[in-house]
This record gives sequence, structure tokens and C-alpha cells, in this order.
Amino acid sequence: MNSYVKQTIDLIYDKYRTQPEFVQAVEEFLLSIEPVVAKHPEYEKYDLLMRLVMPERLFKFRVVWTDDEGKTHTNTGYRCQFNGAIGPYKGGLRFQKNVNESIIKFLAFEQIFKNALTGMPIGGGKGGSDFDPAGKSDAEIMRFCQSFMSALYRYIGPDIDVPAGDMGVSAREIGYLFGQYRRLKGNFENGVLTGKGLSYGGSLIRPEATGYGAVYYLQEVLKHENDTFVGKRIGVSGYGNVAWGIMKKAAELGAKVTYMSGPDGYIHDPDGIITKEKLDFILQMRRTDPVHCKPYADKFGCEFVEGKKFWGVKDVDIYMPAAVQNDVGFETAKKIAESGVKYYIEVANMPTTNDALTYLRSCDHMIVAPSKAVNAGGVGVSALEMSQNSERLSWTAEEVDKHLHRMMKNIHDESMKVAEEYGLGYDLVSGANIAGFLKVATAMMEQGLF
Repeated sequence: MNSYVKQTIDLIYDKYRTQPEFVQAVEEFLLSIEPVVAKHPEYEKYDLLMRLVMPERLFKFRVVWTDDEGKTHTNTGYRCQFNGAIGPYKGGLRFQKNVNESIIKFLAFEQIFKNALTGMPIGGGKGGSDFDPAGKSDAEIMRFCQSFMSALYRYIGPDIDVPAGDMGVSAREIGYLFGQYRRLKGNFENGVLTGKGLSYGGSLIRPEATGYGAVYYLQEVLKHENDTFVGKRIGVSGYGNVAWGIMKKAAELGAKVTYMSGPDGYIHDPDGIITKEKLDFILQMRRTDPVHCKPYADKFGCEFVEGKKFWGVKDVDIYMPAAVQNDVGFETAKKIAESGVKYYIEVANMPTTNDALTYLRSCDHMIVAPSKAVNAGGVGVSALEMSQNSERLSWTAEEVDKHLHRMMKNIHDESMKVAEEYGLGYDLVSGANIAGFLKVATAMMEQGLF
């Protein structure tokens, strides 16, 4: 191992030992870019790696709100502005009860390189709160969002930091956040948030964008392997916006999602989630009951397995983990490899633990694609929304989709090209890390010590 890479990893373990998600993301990334660091001794002279893995700034604030009974609650809010070398900070807000500083920092760190891969001039950031919207009324969510934005608004802006949605933050929450921002600022800076409603500057196909982009990326992988989507069976974890976008676009291209999971278990629909009725039902199901997928099995008469995950089943051609981080551990990875599946396409942020990912990448029969490349379509379309807002334009769905398709092809091709240049073969994980890193590192070096 390169001595500078090892030194930085050791320092990160020592400094952030209580932040496991962040440490895991940093270690995996630094190991991937080791061939680049070895060729650039100037990085060590100017301590580039330590500057890269330490946030430029991180805000932590309390969020006080009242429920419908008049009881006061206090949550913690975060915004990590990790790296702005190539543009304003960009990344989502996550409202989920398990949110903490480690998770926010890991997500923001990954966002730096994901954003760089899009080719758009956007830096990396992330934020959120340990507030759980599940079971809350619209009025309670509105009051929380207004309190959250009252603390955040002074640190963001169209040319400073542009948050978006993430888990627990849909168009509803973005609307409440933007309304409060507009009230506090007294002007209409609609470029300050993305994922907005169409009535006030949002972009078409934004809800589907991450899922669509993942399928477009997978399409390039299949082309590289002289393979096709037609007839492919896909297992997708989750059934939120991302998974729904995968289901919809895969069906358009001749494939079908046959496995889908939720917190309560998984469903197996051998006919595939391909009809409008099924896709519309999933939208309805997640609006009314976001923690159970069993209603789908009840509605369409297919198998439901309670309390289990489908990883390791043999009747799929492609696995796409699209739910949460660390969903696939080492023992699960062994089951996936033993199933004989060829394509393992990460979609959620860091859905695979480091040891599991290393194992899957070592399997000769498998192709592994990393989330920071595969799921970049979401932030890519958010950046397109920023462009539309700044130019006072409104593109058609076809125009946005065309930009997205081209973006995902470029991400795949650039990752492949860089991996080959460094003698790594068709290593999409290392290729994506190196490609994103080179863009950010070049900008940091050219801007001097910051």
C-alpha cells in the first residue's frame, strides 16, 4: 500500500473512530485511488488527501417544533459542506431517525465524487435530521421543516449550497422548506433547492431520475458485455422513488423486476412489475404504508416472504440494491456470488459493506458497479434543474431524459477508460473513484491551499 494512503487511513481511523459509516467510505475510496496517488508525489507535499477527507465546514443545530397536541420536540439538524472545489455544494437532505454526524459525513463525502462524475460544476454536501416523518401529520411536518430552514437558510443559496431531497424528504418537504426560505429571505431564489414542484421551478422526471439513470448505466454495462436487457430478471431492494424508476425504465427496455423488498420482507412476482396497474399501485402503496410491501402480494396474488431478504435467490440475472447503506454484508455477499448472478449494480449509497464489496469484486464471474456512478442520475437531473432555474427555462421530459441518458453513458465510459489507463481492466468501482477524484484533485491543486 502507498505510504501516504496508509498514513491517511490510519489518521482517519484515529480521528473518527466513533464514526464508522464515514470511516468505511473513506477507506474504500482511498484504497481505490492508490494507483493515482503513487504517481503524484505532490499530493503528499500539499497534504491533499487529508484536506480531501476533512469537511470544509459542518453545521450542527437544534430544530424545535410542536406537534398537533401542542407538545414541543427537539431534534438535531446537520449540513455538511464537504468540498466546493468545482462548484457550489450540492446534495440532499435526509430526514430519518438514524441520521447522525457519521452518516451525514459519509453521504457528503460520496457526494463529492458522484457530483464530479456528472460533468456538472457542483461540489459535494449533504444534510438532514434525526426527525422521522413517518406517522406525522402534514401540519407537523410543515412546522418541522419551517424550524429546520430557519436554522439552515443563512448558510445556503444558489451560488453557495443547493440542498435537495433524500430519504424522508419528498416534494412535500421541499415545498415547505422553500416556502420558509422565501419568507425569511424575502425574494424568489428558486435555485436554492432542487426537487421542487413543477409549479415553482421543478424539473420533469426528477422523482424517477436516479432509477432511470441506474438503468441507463446498466445498459452500458450490458453493451460492454455484448448483452441485452431483453428478458432480464432483476431483483431490487426497496420500492421508493429510486426502485420505482428502475422498475419503470427496465420494463420499457424489455426487462422486468421480479423481486422487490421492504422493511417487512420481500415479494416475488415472476411475471414482473411491468404493467401500469402494478407500477401505479406501488406509488399508492408507498404513500399510504411506506413500511410494508405485503399489500402488493395481496393485491396481485404473488409470493410474500415475511422478515427475509431475497439476496441469494438463483432466478435473477441482475441484483440492484437500492434501499439503504450496508444492506449487503459479507455472508450475504457469499450467497449472492453462489447464486451465479453476473451483474451486481449498486444503486443506494454504500449498500455494500467494504468486506462484502471486496469479496464480490474478487469473483471472476461477476461485474460490480459502484453506487457513486450508478446513482449519479438523480443529482445530475438536480443540476439540470439548477440550469433551468438560472436561465428561466422549462425543459420537456424528453429533453431532460435525453440529457440524463447521455450523462450516464459518459459516466460509464469515463470510468471504464480511466480504469483501463491505470491497468485495472474493466474495474468500474476503481474507475469511478479515480475519475471523480482526478477532477476534484486537479481543481484543489490549482486553487492553492484552502
